[in-house]
Amino acid sequence: MPPLIAPLKGMHAGRAFGLLAFVFLLAFGVAVVQLALDQQRVIDVTSRLQEQTVPEIIRYQRLARNLEQIRQEGERIFAVSTQAARQQSLFVVTLIASHPSVLEHPESSRLAREAERFLGEVVRQAAGGEARLDAYHAEWQRLAARLDNQIDDVSIQGTNLASTDLKVATSAMNLARYKLMLVLVLVGLFLLAFIILVRRHLIYPLQRIDQALSTLSTEQPAPQFGSSRMLEIQAVEQSIREHHALLIQNDETRQELEQLANKDGLTGLMNRRHFMQVAELELQRAQRYRRPVTVAMADLDAFKKLNDTYGHAAGDLVLRIFADLVHAAMRQSDLVCRYGGEEFAFLFPEVTPEEASRLAERLRASLAGWDIALPDGRAVRVTVSMGLADASECPIEIALKRADDALYEAKRLGRNRVELAPGGRPA
Repeated sequence: MPPLIAPLKGMHAGRAFGLLAFVFLLAFGVAVVQLALDQQRVIDVTSRLQEQTVPEIIRYQRLARNLEQIRQEGERIFAVSTQAARQQSLFVVTLIASHPSVLEHPESSRLAREAERFLGEVVRQAAGGEARLDAYHAEWQRLAARLDNQIDDVSIQGTNLASTDLKVATSAMNLARYKLMLVLVLVGLFLLAFIILVRRHLIYPLQRIDQALSTLSTEQPAPQFGSSRMLEIQAVEQSIREHHALLIQNDETRQELEQLANKDGLTGLMNRRHFMQVAELELQRAQRYRRPVTVAMADLDAFKKLNDTYGHAAGDLVLRIFADLVHAAMRQSDLVCRYGGEEFAFLFPEVTPEEASRLAERLRASLAGWDIALPDGRAVRVTVSMGLADASECPIEIALKRADDALYEAKRLGRNRVELAPGGRPA
C-alpha cells in the first residue's frame, strides 16, 4: 500500500485530494528535518572518532605490541644459551604481563599470566641442564600460537572500532544524500500521486468492476477487488459481492434439492431412479470400450419377519447399518442404490463377475458377523443374499433381471450366500 494512498481508505474523492496535499506538506517538512538530523549525526560520529575511538585504537595497538613482546621474549628464552639471559627475558615478560594495557583486557591478561608461569617454569628447569628445554619447546609452540591468535584478535578489534564509526558516518552521509534526492523529487511525486489516485482508485476499480460483472457466475470464485479506497467504489463492489453470494446460495439450494431427489432418505444411498440413470451411462461407456462390468441385486434375508418381531424402527436401523457396511466394503467407483424396501442394486465397473463375487462375499460376511444392537438393548444378526450377472454385453434392465434371478436362486439354496447368473462361476 503506497504511503501517500493508505490514509485515503473510506473517503470521498474530494476529501482524499485535500488529504493528499496535507500529506505532501507534512512529508516535505519531515524530510528537511531528517536532513538536519543526518548532518548532526555525521558531526557526532566525527567527534567520537577523534575523542574516543582513536585513543581506544592506540590502546589496542599497545596491547598487541606487548603481547608480541611476550612472545618474542619467550622465543629468546629458548634461543639463548645462558641462564642470565633467560632470567632477563623472564623479567621482561613479568613486567609486560603486569602492564595496565594487558591487565585491562581479561583474555590477554589470562594468556599473559599463563605465558609468565610457563616461562618461569622453563627457566627454573633450565637451571638444571640445557637438555631439559627440549621437553618444553613443543608446548611453548602451542602457547606461542595462542599468543599469535590473541594478537590478531586484538588488532582486529582495534580496526573494527574505526570501521564501525566510519560505517556509521558513511551510512549517515548516504542516507542524507538519498533524503536530499527525495526532497528534490517530492514535488514531482506530489503531482504523480494525484495521477495514481485517479488511476488506481477510480479508473482501475471501474475496470475490475466491469470484468467482474462480465464473468460473474457460481463456477467462479467471489470477485476480488483489491484495495479500493473511495466510498463510491466500495459501495458498488459490496453490491457485487452480495449478488455473487446470493448466486452461490441459490446454487447450493439447487444442489441440495438435487441430492434430496437423487438419494434415499433413510440410507443415504442413491435412489432407484438416479441409479438407473448413472448406471446406464457407465454401462454404455464399458460396452463402448469393451471393458468388464458387473451388476448385482441384494436382498436382506427374512426382513419382513424382522420388522414383525422387532418393529419398523429396528428394520430402519438394520437398513442404515447395511448401507454403512456397503460404503466400507465397496470401492469408491462402485455404484449402489436402495432399489426398493430391503432390496439393493449394485454396479461394479472394470470388474468381472468372478471378481465382483469376492467383493460381494466380503460384504455378505461383514453383515453376517455383525451383532446389531437395537434401541431396546437386544441384538440381532441379519444376513443378505446376493445375485450377480455380467452386464458387458446387454442393457442394464436385462443385466439386473439376470442378477435378480441369481438372487432368487441364492434364496432358494438357503439364503446368506452369493450366486452368479448362468455363465459365471459360483462364489
